[in-house]
Amino acid sequence: MRPGFIRVRGKNMAGPQRLEFTGPELCRLEAHQVVSLLKRGEVSPNDLLDAAFGRIESVGPSINATPVVCKDRAYAAADSLGDSERNNSGWLAGLPIGIKDLTPVAGVRTTFGTKELAEFVPEKSDPLVERLEARGGLITGKTNTPEFGAGGNTFNDVFGPTRNPWDTSLNAGGSSGGAAASLAAGETWLSHGSDHGGSLRTPAAFCGVVGLRPSPGRAGGASMDTGYFIEGLQGPMARSVRDCALFLDAMAGYEPRFPISYPAPDSSFQDAVLRADGKLKIAFTPDLNGLSPVDGEVDNHLRKVLRSLELNGATVEEICPELPGLEATYHTLRGMMWATMMQRMNPSIRQHFKTTLEQNTRMGEALVMSDIADANLNRSTIYNNMVALFGTYDVLACPTVGCMPHPQSEEWVRNVGGQDLVFYMDWLRFSFLSTVTGLPAISVPVGLGPRGLPVGMQLIGKPRGEADLLAAARAIEIAVGGPLGPIDPNVTHR
Repeated sequence: MRPGFIRVRGKNMAGPQRLEFTGPELCRLEAHQVVSLLKRGEVSPNDLLDAAFGRIESVGPSINATPVVCKDRAYAAADSLGDSERNNSGWLAGLPIGIKDLTPVAGVRTTFGTKELAEFVPEKSDPLVERLEARGGLITGKTNTPEFGAGGNTFNDVFGPTRNPWDTSLNAGGSSGGAAASLAAGETWLSHGSDHGGSLRTPAAFCGVVGLRPSPGRAGGASMDTGYFIEGLQGPMARSVRDCALFLDAMAGYEPRFPISYPAPDSSFQDAVLRADGKLKIAFTPDLNGLSPVDGEVDNHLRKVLRSLELNGATVEEICPELPGLEATYHTLRGMMWATMMQRMNPSIRQHFKTTLEQNTRMGEALVMSDIADANLNRSTIYNNMVALFGTYDVLACPTVGCMPHPQSEEWVRNVGGQDLVFYMDWLRFSFLSTVTGLPAISVPVGLGPRGLPVGMQLIGKPRGEADLLAAARAIEIAVGGPLGPIDPNVTHR
């Protein structure tokens, strides 16, 4: 082992969080550093593609994060790299990126994790993909996802499971599990994800990376077919908060094909991160007023982090606004989405659905108007209560997820905090609040916790407040000595 590195094999780790990584040195760098090298001409896009594809080939068999690669397309894009958006603050300048396998990329196999679409190759890209390529992103491939993105564990009948690089016997989270694992193992520098029930945030927490669920309209929607829905969103994932801000700059901007889209702010999100200030006013809820169970080891770790933030100038108060009907409201909104998607979907696709996905769809199809009316009324009340909270506090902090990663072989977690859970979304309740209210939320790694595994803290921010939210996340990242990774996968056999 090289001096100055720590191999992740034991329990809690002491010392500097510099982890063993034997991949290309370029892959170790943060995205903003690589973009700076690209802009100065000190590395070429082809150099980065060589490094990324080499790393995918090296670690792919152990984590299965990027099951579809598109080498020829990526090198061709590098050779024809334009400069139409060069002056944009999110100009990526030829940086390789990953795209989640729920989002079409023209000419690249896009399966949605379901058997009936296993060989589907779209002719057109999603508008967000077009924007990222116009702004200098080079797509290396598609990252793995559960079937149609349903669930907090990434596996499907097309490509199999994605495994957590910190311990390959464990769940990498979902549904952006491939994106998170790819980042943690150094396959790429930035990776695109999407989120409805924590699909960006849970895998970010489990894999020790950053995942931002933006405000509706900030970075496109979940799909062109459900453009008016504000619950399913696309967003950035990265290994550091500054890189996440860079990726959001690349994503942001008005897109008329998404009806809820609006223009990017005048100043960049990266500038906001550079102004990070540790003197935060943090409201903390350990369980969303008892809604979300949490294991003691997660709660204890987060409370230690909050105490260290207080030493760095933050003010922390344990408080949570009233959240009437939050869980029922979330499930009604989720059910509306699935019922809408199924309305015109070919029945041959649905016949392959896993049990939990079919169950969720039937719940949506059984909704009545009173359910929908209650959800709309409740979400407005909850939103107003959150806005009132932000009159005093900068962010609401809580666990990203109430437990540490469970074995990958468990489809979903059935007991958290000593409470038995009965539905496959029950263990993901911490994700519901941001989705229901449309408020931006970020999961930021806050060090290594039990068994040497990363722990994520979720921060929920003010309406359209991504700039301040990213700045708060950066202040916390600094206080805990982050960012983490990348790491070599810890290959275990259990």
